[in-house]
Amino acid sequence: MELIIILAVVAVAGIIGSGTALWMLFRAKADGKRIDNAREEARVLISRAEDEKRKLIIDAQEEVLRIRTTNENDIKQQRQELSQLERRFLQREEQLQNKNDELDLERGNLADKQREMEQSLLEVADLKSQQAQALEKVSGLSVSDAREMVMLKAEEEAQHDLAQRYYELEKESKARADENARNIITLAINRLSTDVVSETTTSVVSLPNDEMKGRLIGREGRNIRALESLTGVDIVIDDTPEIVTVSCFDPVRREIAKLALEKLVSDGRIQPARIEDMVNRAHVDIEQTIAKAGEQATFDLSVTGLDPEFIHYLGRLKYRYSYGENVLTHSIEVGLLAGMMAAEIGANVQLARIGGLLHDIGKSLTHEVAGPHAEIGADLAQKYGVNQPTCACIREHHDDEHSSVESFLVAAADAISAARPGARKESLEQYVKRLRELEDAANSFTGVDQVYAIQAGREVRVMVKPDDIDDLSSASLARDIAHKVEKELVFPGQIKVTVIRETRNIEFAR
Repeated sequence: MELIIILAVVAVAGIIGSGTALWMLFRAKADGKRIDNAREEARVLISRAEDEKRKLIIDAQEEVLRIRTTNENDIKQQRQELSQLERRFLQREEQLQNKNDELDLERGNLADKQREMEQSLLEVADLKSQQAQALEKVSGLSVSDAREMVMLKAEEEAQHDLAQRYYELEKESKARADENARNIITLAINRLSTDVVSETTTSVVSLPNDEMKGRLIGREGRNIRALESLTGVDIVIDDTPEIVTVSCFDPVRREIAKLALEKLVSDGRIQPARIEDMVNRAHVDIEQTIAKAGEQATFDLSVTGLDPEFIHYLGRLKYRYSYGENVLTHSIEVGLLAGMMAAEIGANVQLARIGGLLHDIGKSLTHEVAGPHAEIGADLAQKYGVNQPTCACIREHHDDEHSSVESFLVAAADAISAARPGARKESLEQYVKRLRELEDAANSFTGVDQVYAIQAGREVRVMVKPDDIDDLSSASLARDIAHKVEKELVFPGQIKVTVIRETRNIEFAR
């Protein structure tokens, strides 16, 4: 059995060995054929590459030949063009040379003509000199004298014509200016017509019954004394039924007292502590009303950029009256009038408006600061950052001279608003009486010759006799007149006293 197995194994091994030998023989033959095929393909590729190489060489040679031919043609063409340009340049140079020769010839001709002209001018000058000498002999005047006479005559005629033309133009311009001014002022007044309400120095508070008067007086008058001391007003309680009168020259204090009284009467609890509380509340309410009035005024005139505290001073004018005319209403009216007139003549409308609105701002401080309200208002506006042109409008609204057109318009609008019928309650008789009293006060001093009250009573001009009053005495006289006016007369703001001393020396020649 084992022998059979061994024989089988040997047989299998023999079969495998013969198969391997056969496979290796087959593989060798296949490799030889591949090698031959590869060699054949290599020969074919080498042959193709050699053919391509020959073609490329031939193409390159043809391209080189073509480029060489093209370059030679281009060079030949450029040489031909250069030759043509050279011929043209030579021709141009020859032409320029010919023209230069012609110019030299013409220059020589011009020099000859110039010499001939100079000679002719010399001859003409000699003839003029001979003619002038002949004229001098005939007229008996030199050339300079004759020229001066002609110039003087022409100057006199020109001055006469200019003076006549200037007079005609001035007359025409004045007529046109007066007409335009009347039209502008009439238009502004017609566009702005506001009601005027006169105000007195007293206010009336209505009471529910006469028993309330006793409660207002209080035990031994302590309530009324407390109210008067806190508000600074006079409370008048008389026999008039159910009415109490509040009297005070300061309209703000009077309004605070009136409002506090109305609150006390409405509340019914009247005693010193309650009075103080109501007065404080009334004071706060009035301050708010003042602030709103100032803001409303700036809104009505489209004025912006003002300091809030400065607007508060403007609102205080709501309770200030000048000859019965409300100053805040008057200021708004002046601002509108000035703006309208500025628009008509082409001036600065905004500057005219704000100048008109603020022109009387100084009246809100006239009880606190001494001096004319125009100066006080200008200084106050400058303090709160108002621009210089507006300050000038405020300062100059009562002056004769103005630094700008807008300043003049503000002064004109102020005069229009104050002078129209019904604006102020001072009658013509009272106005004339006040001016006469001012003139009489100045005329009562020794050495005074003539007295004139001007600027609506804001200034008095005193003419003195130069023989009786010297320069030192005139200064003393001005102070004395001012002191007398302060003591004896009642007037708003301030009055300027001007003493004028004039010396004239006259002689007659006989």
